[in-house]
Amino acid sequence: MSTVDKERTEAVFEDFKPAYSHGQALSEANRCLFCADAPCIKACPTGIDIPQFIRKISTENVKASAKTIFDANILGMSCARVCPVETLCVGDCVYNHMDEPPIQIGKLQRYATDIAYAEDWRFFRAGADTGKSVALVGAGPASLACAHELRRHGHACTIYDKRAVVGGLNTTGVAPYKMRAERSEAEAAWILGIGGIEIEYGVEIGANKSWDALLEAHDAMFVGVGLGPDHWLDVPGRDLEGVVGAVDFIERFKPGTVELAAVKSAVVVGGGNTAIDAVRELVGLGIPSVTMVYRGVEDKMSGYAHEWNAAKQEGVVASFRSQPLAFEGEGHVTGVRCAVLDDAKQPTGLQRVIAADLVLLAIGQAKLEGLLAELGGVTFERGRVVVDEAQATTRKGVWAGGDCANGGKEVVNAADEGKRAAQAIDAFLKGAG
Repeated sequence: MSTVDKERTEAVFEDFKPAYSHGQALSEANRCLFCADAPCIKACPTGIDIPQFIRKISTENVKASAKTIFDANILGMSCARVCPVETLCVGDCVYNHMDEPPIQIGKLQRYATDIAYAEDWRFFRAGADTGKSVALVGAGPASLACAHELRRHGHACTIYDKRAVVGGLNTTGVAPYKMRAERSEAEAAWILGIGGIEIEYGVEIGANKSWDALLEAHDAMFVGVGLGPDHWLDVPGRDLEGVVGAVDFIERFKPGTVELAAVKSAVVVGGGNTAIDAVRELVGLGIPSVTMVYRGVEDKMSGYAHEWNAAKQEGVVASFRSQPLAFEGEGHVTGVRCAVLDDAKQPTGLQRVIAADLVLLAIGQAKLEGLLAELGGVTFERGRVVVDEAQATTRKGVWAGGDCANGGKEVVNAADEGKRAAQAIDAFLKGAG
């Protein structure tokens, strides 16, 4: 397995949410009411039995706690770090209605899963060989969850990815103050430890490998690719040095290095979660002035409010009702010229220029419909692969999950979709004889 550069730029980041000590975990676990009809379970896309795993922590049976988590979600370690628990399980904790702090479910989940990794507990074995094999395109969370579940049923798996690292966006895109790349690779190694899952790196479908070749070599296929390249603004100066797609920038500094010594001010265009991650990362990388430019108003941002509040506390400022008209500079960007908008997002006639030595565009990503259309027989809706409740596409023998099917949801959604697809693929392969 490939390893990321140990001198990479993201290594300067520490955990935004420090791990619990033994005493802290016990204290928090014993606050849980262990609800019989727990709303936190319903809020978790993978349906982890949260009261059960917390109860086991409270009785100091951490191994059983970790198994409860991994039974439902094999990516439970990364999800404990990167899930927006404030809007999922923690957000639905009954304590929110009792004027009491909600149970810190994510930190408790991290406590149990981190110990499982440190102790190298192995809870699952591969099933008896069925003689069937499955191709999985993309080495991200959806494919890892799918492959692990398929191996438990005895099917051989080969994951194909164009990158030289495993883990998908967990490795190349997750904000490093939530989880650094080496932790994602450790998770992938732990999942792959079940055995029988091969990975072929440097395989780009449509360039050096065809869909038809994969389908001919395997009995079924799971497509777990993400989204495409960053969207760009078609305004003057878009080709200036220093104007970069946010996802591309993050993917460069997560597993590698970027040089930012000359950057004194930066602008991130957008108001979603990628934009918020980007501004917080730039502050963490030591850039003195970081501004988010958003064409709407603060309470209409699509990014999570708790993440934005943290960004403001870290020193990020925002220019709301601002629409970029041009990137200014000669050879290298020096500023962003913006139209000032009114409440209806219409130009007021006023303009402002925001200084910037670096501009990151976080206004969305292209869908990979063009690439996936080459597969043939697959239906798309608004650029997403259409799947049924079992993640099956409209082409027999092909399933899909993760961003290409859900449009860009959370790691926990990808884990759930990959597992459900694997269960359907297993039924298909056994039914096919």
